[in-house]
Amino acid sequence: MPTTAYCYDAAERSHDLPGHPENRHRLESTLALLTQTGCLRQVQAVPCTPLSDERLLRVHPQQHVQRIETLAQQGGGYLDPDTYVRPGSALAARLAAGGLVNLTLAVLDGQAGNGFALLRPPGHHATAAEAMGFCLYSNVALAAATAQVERNLSRILIVDFDVHHGNGTQDIFYHDAGVLFFSTHQYPYYPGSGAINETGAGAGMGATANVPLPPGVGDQGYAAIYAQILWPLARRFQPQLILVSAGYDAHWDDPLAGMTLSLTGYAHLVSELLDMAAELCAGKIVFALEGGYNLDVLAHGVNNTLWLLQDRQAVIQDLFGPAPPPRARYQRLAAARGRAAWTGRRSLQP
Repeated sequence: MPTTAYCYDAAERSHDLPGHPENRHRLESTLALLTQTGCLRQVQAVPCTPLSDERLLRVHPQQHVQRIETLAQQGGGYLDPDTYVRPGSALAARLAAGGLVNLTLAVLDGQAGNGFALLRPPGHHATAAEAMGFCLYSNVALAAATAQVERNLSRILIVDFDVHHGNGTQDIFYHDAGVLFFSTHQYPYYPGSGAINETGAGAGMGATANVPLPPGVGDQGYAAIYAQILWPLARRFQPQLILVSAGYDAHWDDPLAGMTLSLTGYAHLVSELLDMAAELCAGKIVFALEGGYNLDVLAHGVNNTLWLLQDRQAVIQDLFGPAPPPRARYQRLAAARGRAAWTGRRSLQP
């Protein structure tokens, strides 16, 4: 049987700004835990290769690509108050997108059963023409576009469980009936999009499904949304591939948001998505890392997901437990946000 596969390239470390929430330590701590638990010894590595211009330009115009590469060549700078470029960022972004595309094709071609892309910079906020929200290129959109063009897929389901709305992914496929985009996200919150009435346009009308949520929706609420909304949509759509924008920042102890998912709740969502893939598209599902800024939560969330990808009966770890009462949770979040505060446009010098 094809195995679970993953992709990662150490060059992502060169995309780094000390003090910024989206920095090299996010994946360093995750890889350390994956090594400690033996998870990486059980999965197949798929190489990351820089995404070609041909594939990149299917989603992003040349001007957008050139802006990132020129800024990197000039030593770095900011694309918006939150989104930075360093000298190694252009290569890191191409490797991240290229690794996810390679992994997706490996799953579609039967060389792997499913997969997880350990990548950064993340991608779901990047629109076709604009980098934003820590994201340079729209990784999941690039993987979906490649699958459409190079493997003739006509029905791709993208599920985004990051706490922030995947506005870039939505915008890129807003008029495309061949991609069903489904997002659960804290609302109103960054980036301000993802209202329930954003449902697609033109040929893509009805192919966007947003579930905007108030702060505090926890495990039971997310489980009900998947059971009552996502499953019926997916069964009606009958996807040939499922891509997941996997952000672990909806956890109750993440410093950048206010939802109350636990790691046990996350594992339930992953299990539901694996069941969905098994029923609807021969198990063809690929997860791509997005957010997650409590590094211990992120590491354990990814570790649990990779074990479940290999074995639906795997025992997951939740060292953090369920969300504490609101007052205690808000006190912890306030302290964490004080440690991880980000005001934008800080010095690019180390």
